[in-house]
Amino acid sequence: MTGKNDIFERELFPHIEALKTFAYHLTYDDDDANDLVQETYMKAFRFIDRYIEGTNAKAWLFKILKNAYINHYRKRSKQPTRVDFEDIVNYHDSDDSKVAGYLDLREELFDNMMGDEVTIAINSLPIDFRTVVLLCDVEGFTYEEIAKIVDVPIGTVRSRLFRARNMLKERLKKYAEGLGYKDKRGEKKSDKASKEEE
Repeated sequence: MTGKNDIFERELFPHIEALKTFAYHLTYDDDDANDLVQETYMKAFRFIDRYIEGTNAKAWLFKILKNAYINHYRKRSKQPTRVDFEDIVNYHDSDDSKVAGYLDLREELFDNMMGDEVTIAINSLPIDFRTVVLLCDVEGFTYEEIAKIVDVPIGTVRSRLFRARNMLKERLKKYAEGLGYKDKRGEKKSDKASKEEE
């Protein structure tokens, strides 16, 4: 029992704040988020024998929390969010370069701009998209880790991230412009137009 307690305190408990943040973004309610985190830790302690010491404790806990959320909260919805276009965007499976153009969103958005508008925009995303953005761009999980946490293929993770980042880009365009960020594609168009006028 002492060994379990040591592993729990040393490897699992330090992730409590990240779990609380993730749980809140899933539920939008402090009490529900706290209940989810509590249930996550209770299940983690009960199944501690399944955890391999020294492995990715954070990913293991996030998977438990995500499953608890699905079991308790998604059942309340009569029509859970469905994603029906993943088969159409399977080309993301083999080519990360198509997503690379959207990595500037991660750097600029989450490193420099994490204000209320960004939080509201993230929270307005459908749950499947919100989840992958939080796991990847906020928590820093790899595609492989996210695929295991949410139980979908890596290609699905990529397609959801691609769509989610596009949604965020559109929703935050005015906010970003107000902070002095410019649409690089827009700049190129205007530069080309001004050269043609000359």
